[in-house]
Amino acid sequence: MNAASVLQQRFGRRLAAPDPAADTALGQSLVAGPAGVALWHIERALTGASTWEPVTAWLTAATRTDVTAADTACLSYGAPALAFVLHTAGADGHDRYQQARDQLDAGTAGLAHRRVEAAHSRIRRGELPAFAEYDLLHGLTGIGAHLLRHTPGSDALGSVLGYLVALTRPLTVDGEALPGWWCAHDPYRRYTPGGHANFGMAHGVTGPLALLAQAQRRGAVVDGQGEAIATITAWFDRWQQLNEHGPWWPESITRVEAAAGRPQVTGPGRPSWCYGTPGITRALQLAAIATADAPRQQAAECALATCLADPRQLGSITDPGLCHGAAGLFQTVWRAARDACVPGLGSATHRLADTLTGHHAHQEDGFLEGAAGQALAQATASRDQPPTSGWDACLLID
Repeated sequence: MNAASVLQQRFGRRLAAPDPAADTALGQSLVAGPAGVALWHIERALTGASTWEPVTAWLTAATRTDVTAADTACLSYGAPALAFVLHTAGADGHDRYQQARDQLDAGTAGLAHRRVEAAHSRIRRGELPAFAEYDLLHGLTGIGAHLLRHTPGSDALGSVLGYLVALTRPLTVDGEALPGWWCAHDPYRRYTPGGHANFGMAHGVTGPLALLAQAQRRGAVVDGQGEAIATITAWFDRWQQLNEHGPWWPESITRVEAAAGRPQVTGPGRPSWCYGTPGITRALQLAAIATADAPRQQAAECALATCLADPRQLGSITDPGLCHGAAGLFQTVWRAARDACVPGLGSATHRLADTLTGHHAHQEDGFLEGAAGQALAQATASRDQPPTSGWDACLLID
């Protein structure tokens, strides 16, 4: 038995059954609760590696309390999170959990329309957003990621895409024109004078770019979508930095840094999915593919390749999980390599796959920052096939 198989068995024992004494408030969390762990069991059931009994057990644990579709619900918690999970269970064409899924779809569609209207009202007032309005984990980009994957022809998706187009139009604040995604708070969600612009896939404008590009690539297009993609890619062009190991981008910038035209940090951060070159270059690659921009696609892929060739950047990845660790780095690069037009990313993917088995299991059980996500990425590495469930659509890298 090879190391990957041994590791999957260890994950199987670790994630066999939910803890009946666990905090029920986390149940609906795709990030850290049973809803996220169910994704791994769904992938295993779809591929024949396990049965559907563990899926039912983890979904039951996820729904011990009433599922929320309140205005704070999002891809990482509540009705959209559980809707995403239940849809993955039907990826093989079998209509499982239909009644519950249909109820969650209705709740998610209503939520999307309410949140879009609230966002448009904020724009009309000329106010800056919080990143939780639009981001992937808490905002409309995450809800849109689910809608694009599972209900691509819905009015709700069109509403979300239309909002993201509006988000790319500048706002004038205190006489200064700022990007529409400029946040009124700092990256830690505390209020600071001037706010910040966030470059991350999880919380920044990379997520909206990836969704707009994925939607255009799949034929879901609204007025102004091409211009919105161009606006965001031009922003990344403006803020691209360069050192001896290639291009990189800051995690965020302040008004002071924007006025100076350069970030205060002097080098790239860790090469993670949530922040860093891999997530950004995957979004830029997707945008280039969606707009048939071959030079931009090549530039994005070369930037990713040079990042992966830098041992100092790779050495900063110490966490095994999806969000900011080895699993997320691997899954992002694996997806980018499948679309790549330049050589090199395939061999880099194989090297990253080899490192996955060297990490100990994550201390937490969850999906985004836990053992379940680590196990899912390791399964992709072992099978070298796209996830049957399409679980990584919630990361917007698929």
